[in-house]
Amino acid sequence: MNETPAKAPRPKKGNRRKIVLRPMAPIVPAGNIAGRSLMFVISIMSFLACLTLGAVIMVQDTANSWQSQISREITIQIRPEEGLDLAAELDKARDIALGFPGTTGATIMDDDATARLLEPWLGEGLDINELPVPRLVIITIDEASPPDFASMRSALDQAVANVYLDDHRTWVDRLVAMANTTVIIGLCVLALVFTATILTVVFATRGALSGNQHIVEVLHFVGAEASFVASHFQRHFFLIALKGAVAGGLAAAFTFAVASFWASNSLATPESDQASALFGGFSMGAGGYVGALAIVVITAVLTAMTTRVTVIHTIMEIDLIRSDPARSI
Repeated sequence: MNETPAKAPRPKKGNRRKIVLRPMAPIVPAGNIAGRSLMFVISIMSFLACLTLGAVIMVQDTANSWQSQISREITIQIRPEEGLDLAAELDKARDIALGFPGTTGATIMDDDATARLLEPWLGEGLDINELPVPRLVIITIDEASPPDFASMRSALDQAVANVYLDDHRTWVDRLVAMANTTVIIGLCVLALVFTATILTVVFATRGALSGNQHIVEVLHFVGAEASFVASHFQRHFFLIALKGAVAGGLAAAFTFAVASFWASNSLATPESDQASALFGGFSMGAGGYVGALAIVVITAVLTAMTTRVTVIHTIMEIDLIRSDPARSI
C-alpha cells in the first residue's frame, strides 16, 4: 500500500522572512576628494577658455568696426608753420576734396576737438596753439565708389602748403593683420587649455582606477567587459566635467557682465575711452555666449571620451601583463 507523503507545513505569515536586496554600489564613489579637485580644475580650464573666446570675439568685432569706420573716411593733415594762414589752408583743402566725385562730406576739426584727441596722453587744459600739432580735415567718402586718391593727393600738393593726405590703407592692413593674429593666438590658447584638460582627466582616471582596482579586477574576472567598466567611469567623470564646465562658463559670463557694467558707468574718462577703443563695450554678444555654451559641452564630452579611452586602454594593459608577466618587468 502506497502512502502519500505528508505535505510540509506552511510557515505562518508572521514567520516569513523578507529578502531585502541591497542596492549595488557604484564602481566609482560619487563624492571624493579627487573628484572635487578635478571639478575645480575643469572649472578653471573652462573659465580660461571662455575668457579667451570672449576676448577674441570682442577684439575681432572692434577691429571690424574700426575697419568699417576707416574705410568710410580719409584725413587731410596740414602742419602749422610760422606765417602760414592755417584757417585759409584748411578751407582750401576742404573745397578741393569736395570737388572730387566720391566724396560725400568734409569737416574741419577745430582746436577744441583736436585737444580732446590728445587729452588721454597730454592731459586737460592743453593750449593747442603752443604745439606744432597738425590740423585735420575729415573727408567722408562713398564706400561703393571712392574718389581717385592719387589725383586728390596731387591736387592738394599743388594748391595747399604742408599738406598730407592719409587714406588709411596702412591702418586697414594693420587692423586685418592684428585681427588675424588675435584669432590665431586665441585658437592656440584654446588648444592648450583643452590639452591640459585632457591630460588632467587622464591622470584623474588612472588614479580612480588605481583606487578601485580590486573592484575592477573582480568585475573583470567574473566576465564584465572593459566597455561595461568604462561606461561607469565615463558617466562619473562626464557629470564632474559638466558641473565644472558650467561653473567656469557662468563665472566667465559674470566677469564680462561686471566689465560691461564698469565700462558703461565709467564713460568720458581717458581710461574707459582707451579700453572701449580696444575692446569695445566689453560685450561678447549672442555669438560669445553661444561659443561659451559650446565650450561647456565640448569640455564635458571630451572628458567623457578621454575617460572611456583611458579606462579601456588601462584594462587592456592589465590583461597583457597577466597573460605575459615578463611585460611588467
